[in-house]
Amino acid sequence: MEQYLQLLVIMAFAIGLSTVVGAVAGLLLRKLPHRHHDMILGTAAGIMLAAAVLGLILPAAEMELPGALWMTVTGAGIGALLISVLDRITPHLHHIAGLDHPQEEQHAASGSMSKTLLFISAIALHKIPEGLAAGVSFGTGDLSDILTVSGSIALQNIPEAMVIIVPLLAIGVSIRRTLLISGGIGLISMVSTVAGFGLVSVMQNMLPLILSLAGGAMLYVISDEMIPETHAHGYEKQATFSLIAGFMLIVVLQQLLP
Repeated sequence: MEQYLQLLVIMAFAIGLSTVVGAVAGLLLRKLPHRHHDMILGTAAGIMLAAAVLGLILPAAEMELPGALWMTVTGAGIGALLISVLDRITPHLHHIAGLDHPQEEQHAASGSMSKTLLFISAIALHKIPEGLAAGVSFGTGDLSDILTVSGSIALQNIPEAMVIIVPLLAIGVSIRRTLLISGGIGLISMVSTVAGFGLVSVMQNMLPLILSLAGGAMLYVISDEMIPETHAHGYEKQATFSLIAGFMLIVVLQQLLP
């Protein structure tokens, strides 16, 4: 794995920087209507879906290790379960922002923390599995898979960061603090990426489990958070086609990679 250290530094920096780039773009374009926000987030969901399936879960299942297929299935389930449990202690982004209709789901922490802190913790929660996924993708040993996952996460961080700017401003966070928060979230992504790389470096025999665990966590976030958010404002068709476009973009890029 030593030959990938330089690439790791580059991809970790790109993943962290992309959140800040997205935040700046969101500030410049914060007057965009919901339809465009849903299309942007739908595209990000498609990119993330392609990274989870094509860059993590399928390579894990195809590894020539004993029990690779069953480790892949088990890992995906565990990854989704872990995020589901963690999700219970932090709020959904649209609930905190108060931008959508009230839902029945309640989170245990929502009565004791400020809206701003809850919002930040929710965003950070989503960035940890993404960063880990980028790091563990190095375990595939395939440059195409590494670039698919890491590049996809960096790419989808931009539209994802764009659409969280309005909720942050809506709960009273200043522009300066919004940019600082974006930088902090980017740093979390960078640290998580390095941590994921370290994990696969010491657990080579469990690579299918680790790769699919990261993939399952990403699938959970897509299904539980991103898709419902894009379908909450009456623009389901546009968001759906945007998701497909994002997915196919990564399919095309992966085929073009050496």
